[in-house]
Amino acid sequence: MSINTTNNTDTPDTTATDTTATESIDTIENLQALGEHITALIAIEPKFAAVYEQIGTPSLRHNAGGFEQLMRAMVGQQLSVAAAASIWQRLVDTNLTTPQAIGDASDEELRLQGLSKQKTRYVRSLVEHDIDFAALETQPNEEVVKILTAVTGIGRWTAEMYLLFSLKRADILAVDDLAIKVAAMELLGLDARPTPKQLKNLTEDWSPHRSAASLLLWSYYGELRNKTAIPL
Repeated sequence: MSINTTNNTDTPDTTATDTTATESIDTIENLQALGEHITALIAIEPKFAAVYEQIGTPSLRHNAGGFEQLMRAMVGQQLSVAAAASIWQRLVDTNLTTPQAIGDASDEELRLQGLSKQKTRYVRSLVEHDIDFAALETQPNEEVVKILTAVTGIGRWTAEMYLLFSLKRADILAVDDLAIKVAAMELLGLDARPTPKQLKNLTEDWSPHRSAASLLLWSYYGELRNKTAIPL
């Protein structure tokens, strides 16, 4: 079973820093590993048992990651799924989805394919940061968040989605995600939707299985609202 380290590690002294530098990066590679995480999660929080019985094993929704994945996430921000897909297809059709192509294109060329002035600034920032995506595979969670959020237009939620779906990390709970907050409120029997800080505190015991919790909560929200909730 793959088990990830937590993503809130403090390093107040050199000993802690050395430990962080050598810690293993644990991932969920397949449905069998996800099932093992779910079993361990249920042992910690039995309320997940009924959810798991209702929805079964969620899809992992893994993707290849890299420049295109982050660019597509930027393009889709604050747009409907249909609108985001339409703009992305236009960019694909005009071969404007690589750092070289974006660097060579004018703002007007990008605008003609549907990118706003703000989105153009975002994708150019992604190009300028020249992220070593292969190196992210061996970086601790918080270091990945730090690297990705240095790009204009990438917030913590997007970075966590990259950790979960592209890097397959095993201990990611996106406490800012609306669907997760709503589903957690129902699961835990809370009187109100938890704040990100409250949700973080309430779910610390779920570590190191919080990615399994995220996938279950998204699917549970989908059942509650009768729609697909996992981010694409």
